Amino acid sequence: MDDLSLAADFPQATREQWLKLVEGVLKGADFQKKLVSRSHDGIAIQPLYPKAKGAAPIAREQAGRWRVSQRVDHPDPAKANELVLIDLEGGADALTLVTRKAPAARGFGVQIDSVEDLDRTLNGVMLDLIHLRVDAGGHGRQMAALTLALAERRGHKLSDLSLDLGLDPVGAMAAMGRMSASWDAMAQRMGDTLAHLTSKSFTGRAFLADGRVYHEAGASEAQELAAVLATGLSYLRGLETAGHSLDAARRALSFLLVADADEFLTVAKFRALRRLWARVEQACGLRPRPIRLHAETAWRMTTRRDPWVNMLRTTIAAFSAGIGGADAITVLPFTAALGLPDAFARRVARNTQAILLDESNLARVADPAAGAGGFEALTDALCEKAWGLFQEIEREGGILASLQGETLQGRIAAVRAQREKAVATRKEPITGTSEFPNINEADVTVLVPMPTAKEGDGPAPQAAAGSGETSFASLVQMAADGATLPRLAMTAASSSAVAVAPLPSTRIAEPFERLRDISDAYRARTGSRPKVFLANLGSVADFTARATFAKNFFEAGGIEAIMSEGLTDLDSMQKAFIGSKAKISCICSTDDIYKLHAPAAARTLHQAGSKLMFLAGRPGEDQQELTEAGITTFIFSGCDTLKVIGEALDMACAEA
Repeated sequence: MDDLSLAADFPQATREQWLKLVEGVLKGADFQKKLVSRSHDGIAIQPLYPKAKGAAPIAREQAGRWRVSQRVDHPDPAKANELVLIDLEGGADALTLVTRKAPAARGFGVQIDSVEDLDRTLNGVMLDLIHLRVDAGGHGRQMAALTLALAERRGHKLSDLSLDLGLDPVGAMAAMGRMSASWDAMAQRMGDTLAHLTSKSFTGRAFLADGRVYHEAGASEAQELAAVLATGLSYLRGLETAGHSLDAARRALSFLLVADADEFLTVAKFRALRRLWARVEQACGLRPRPIRLHAETAWRMTTRRDPWVNMLRTTIAAFSAGIGGADAITVLPFTAALGLPDAFARRVARNTQAILLDESNLARVADPAAGAGGFEALTDALCEKAWGLFQEIEREGGILASLQGETLQGRIAAVRAQREKAVATRKEPITGTSEFPNINEADVTVLVPMPTAKEGDGPAPQAAAGSGETSFASLVQMAADGATLPRLAMTAASSSAVAVAPLPSTRIAEPFERLRDISDAYRARTGSRPKVFLANLGSVADFTARATFAKNFFEAGGIEAIMSEGLTDLDSMQKAFIGSKAKISCICSTDDIYKLHAPAAARTLHQAGSKLMFLAGRPGEDQQELTEAGITTFIFSGCDTLKVIGEALDMACAEA
């Protein structure tokens, strides 16, 4: 039987028809304010897009599955090896070797001081069957030498290995505030490194343009793209100055972008980078070729509170990176913000990708976003915005000059402040932290708790300046002969070091987590959490909506909400408040009931001993009367949640 297309029997709906129906629902409300949102780049995100026409698919470096990469970051090489082998047996086919003192180590990282330590870490790992990316921060060149020394010890040809050495001097400088030599000297080191690798038939990628440091500092999608483009271009120029062709230079580069829980912008960002870099290649007189693009789920979105929600966030991020065309994806374990993840958290991280690949079959379609109106429009908009920001960096003299002049830091700080305000007002809610908090959450297990700031990484101490430049070939030989990492690092010291203001590494949930920490400390001291009494007026139908809002609001800061039944009798309200042992209260009901009962309720609560009194709802025409009755603060959607909860905690936790 022939298939029949029923759609052809009906006229196609038009945007004008849809808009007319929408206007009826909005009832005069502003379409732009109600249904159009904007990214932190100012890009309008429409509620509906038409089908894109003439869109060209964007290709990965290699068609098919992306690589499932797992972090190797346990400080003990032997313990790290145990976890690595479990990961590889469980389905991972790539590793990201994170070493101690690397910015991404976050207080951990494998303690690798020699080729023997590296050998123990990768014991039993068949390097010719996996992909390996090295993440060593400011010690990238020395770790690259140790990696090559290990490959030679094991008898591997470099042409048989899939390696990303991860050398990113600009990114390391942006994160740590220091580059060990001037850019001219660094370019010569890069050129020397690539020359040695080329002589050994190295087919991997030596250098990495990494977006993580900018994303963690609060950068927008376009700012991250612009910084990565500028970094990649600086490496092209440096390698060309050192005597390499532009074609050889671009073949030595790989890229890394951050994937977060904003599905549409993440997909568009990954697709945009491929288009943008192709434009750079064209401007260099090169025929564009697919780049190697790594993805890592966002540290910025990771939370310590209700960490199970991190599973949802990383699933969306990994999905988006895969749809966007990443060649390899690293999923941060859901307990990463709490400490060193255990085997269970690591298994969840890799199985997230296994499900996306093997059960959802996401990799079976090349660029599934191609032709989708929303994704194509956002990709185009991001390309335009990022290219403009990239040109701005270039006008400032390039990425190094922009960082030295602190102009790039300033632009990112402005977006970070914008984002922090949106988080504080819960315009950008954080599930499990600022929205739907669980103040009775059970602890999760980690191998080692997250170090405090005093115990954290910080920049590695710098050795005294060496007597002259050491070739990369000499470094590899020194590593093979048993030289330790500190000895290798001494060869990089220089009197022409470059210093810049480092970019901060932030998580957006931290302000709310600090409030919860105050609540935890109070509970540890007194045996119970600080409390707020919810004085619910009227029937269940009257107070439920605002009582639920108030409970969610206060518990986001660790203040336990004590619910009450519908109260109209003032004596019962006074007794209920005293019995709750709370120091603060919040009246919850409808506006109509507020007019009748809120002033009297406020006076009663004040007489009962409430130190602060809140009312759930916006201040209206009765604000003066309510304030005179004792209401100190009105809470509503869009108010400064952090400020209000901070004041409430101060009072609720005050000693009697």
